[in-house]
Amino acid sequence: MLRRPVLLLTALAGATAVLVAGCAPQDEAGGAAAASTGGSATTTASCSPADLKTLKPGVFTVATSKPAYEPWFSEDDPSNGKGYESAVAYAVAEQLGYSQDQVTWTVADFNAAIAPGPKDFDVDINQFSITDERKQAVDFSTPYYDVAQAVVTESTSPAASVTDLAGLQGLRLGAQVGTTSYTAITDQIKPSQQPSVFNTNDDAVAALKNGQVDAIVVDLPTAFYMAAAQLDAGKVVGQLQTPSGGPTDTFGMVLDKGSPLTACVSRAVDTLREDGTLAELQQQWLDEAAQAPVLK
Repeated sequence: MLRRPVLLLTALAGATAVLVAGCAPQDEAGGAAAASTGGSATTTASCSPADLKTLKPGVFTVATSKPAYEPWFSEDDPSNGKGYESAVAYAVAEQLGYSQDQVTWTVADFNAAIAPGPKDFDVDINQFSITDERKQAVDFSTPYYDVAQAVVTESTSPAASVTDLAGLQGLRLGAQVGTTSYTAITDQIKPSQQPSVFNTNDDAVAALKNGQVDAIVVDLPTAFYMAAAQLDAGKVVGQLQTPSGGPTDTFGMVLDKGSPLTACVSRAVDTLREDGTLAELQQQWLDEAAQAPVLK
């Protein structure tokens, strides 16, 4: 049964009221979230629809790419509230005081969304890893998901029997262009040959099926979806972690550079993290993610 985030509003209302009157959101290191994510320094404005300077007054415009993939979305329909990122987007909107009817969805290309220049959305939610380079061009909310990168292949590939990073280094690997998945290949796996680059993950899957690459790197939940739904005999080889054992990436919502909404959106995300809503939604939509072995 679909559990839309609107059902969570009553339980979260008290926390929202406190946050509206509170100070700037804090990141995990205790700094101001707006500053740490490249956002506006304004922290005193009211976080209510009447005061928020959205693209269209009284409307919260959320973007993602098309197709919208599982498990982040469902049925290629971001507006149905199914899938982790769809659910998070509605939960954030509810925190800000917008009803479901006041949320509208639009399509934005992944790379265009993080390029400099004006945006035709208030926020974009599309598995954007927060990086210092991207923060030069856009704002990010505080993180709504800590994620590891993962290696996915087919059972007939030489990558299927790999159990460590060294076993991947001599293989043909690939990832979507401009992503932290590609960076994970070059910086963590360090293969002996140049990784292949693809315009989309669908192109990467096609290359894997055709034998052009031995394995591809994507975020962990996407790897499970590919293995189960897009590959004939898919296998998640394992996940990558930082030297300290933590996740390799954090996902944040993208906003226009200097957006007046950044601080309020970050407050909403922080509330959802602190009251357990994000953890609940992760368990509902991303519960397979902890099951992949760690590649060292």
